[in-house]
Amino acid sequence: MGGSLNALISEKITLVPGDVTCENLGVKDSNLVEEMRREVDIVVNLAATTNFDERYDIAFDLNTMGAKNVLNFSKECAKLEMLLHVSTAYVSGERGGLILEKPYYMGETLNGAPGLDLDMEKKIMEERLIELQAEEATDQEITLAMKDLGIQRARKYGWPNTYVFTKAMGEMLLGQIKGNIPLVILRPTIITSTYKEPFPGWVEGIRTLDSLVVGYGKGRLTSFVGDRQSILDMIPADMVVNSMLVAMAANANEASDGVVIYQVGSSVSNPIRFNSIQDYGQLYFKKHPWIGKDGKAVKVGNITWLSSMASFHRYMAIRYLLPLKGLQIANTAFCHSFEGRYSYLRRKIKFVMRLVELYEPYLFFKGRFDDINTEKLRMTVREGCIDASVFYFDPKIINWEDYFMYVHFPGVVNYVFK
Repeated sequence: MGGSLNALISEKITLVPGDVTCENLGVKDSNLVEEMRREVDIVVNLAATTNFDERYDIAFDLNTMGAKNVLNFSKECAKLEMLLHVSTAYVSGERGGLILEKPYYMGETLNGAPGLDLDMEKKIMEERLIELQAEEATDQEITLAMKDLGIQRARKYGWPNTYVFTKAMGEMLLGQIKGNIPLVILRPTIITSTYKEPFPGWVEGIRTLDSLVVGYGKGRLTSFVGDRQSILDMIPADMVVNSMLVAMAANANEASDGVVIYQVGSSVSNPIRFNSIQDYGQLYFKKHPWIGKDGKAVKVGNITWLSSMASFHRYMAIRYLLPLKGLQIANTAFCHSFEGRYSYLRRKIKFVMRLVELYEPYLFFKGRFDDINTEKLRMTVREGCIDASVFYFDPKIINWEDYFMYVHFPGVVNYVFK
């Protein structure tokens, strides 16, 4: 199968290195650019940085201006039938209730604050970089300053972090300049390991949820902050891919003045709560404990659940910040004999505090993502000639206990645990 599979891939797929932050998507070969303009009929844009704490200039170039560059290139494709842009459901910020499948318009903000202008955002970034260079800031200082700037600008207009802010601006820009191009924006929620294809439980890299799974399974996560009754909206990766494929088939060459939005998640049709995931995790790792480097099974127990940010800060103060203060005093008294230990613990605590601050909106999230448009897509599968067993993306078919116990947790252990 290996040789024939490679031959099939070579026949069907042409890999072209590029960069969405550049003109012509960074493709240098002019002949190849012209061939792409002649032959490409559907453009799918998944290029993005998904780091919540990314530098503002990097996130803006990739998530906002990169989307514009992809659209501009799409307009030059003679056979273009549609552009599919993959965004995120969390462009909604911290809204509660039912979140509709509607576009964001240029200058629209989540908190009603006026003045959001993309040219001004770019100018603010450039001026801040010039200031930092004039101050002869180090690369690390520049990175931290640009990360802080991203968070500040996002929160000024109601978004919780740089990632979702720049993705929202990308959506606004596409809607403004799309012209007569059929444009579909697909907003997945939290993407988890595959349900079935290419095989159950496949995952690459540590995702949002999986960092908690790894920490708990290895015995490092003993406390957690969040609302145990909150619904965690997640969808397996292969269901996202199938929804993209069906969206292409349903919308190609379909003229539309507006933007078609599909939110792909589970919170409306098959919700699951934090406390259920915690219960499944405890059950799984008690039955299948991780074997540590010392050859011994890691024992997992109950998690101390902190139900508010106030309780989290109290817990951190008593458990970590007070001992750290004691270590600081001892370090000073004994001529910095504990400097290495003190610096390490201080960095670690600072990292945890910033991480919780970044994820706070999702730990207490009260929203549910409407998926009426996506349900219409699922109806085209059920009622049409599309094979539902191949192009499945209905979250109602998921038994969450079975998925976590026999698919997701084993997949994370096999492909993520190191």
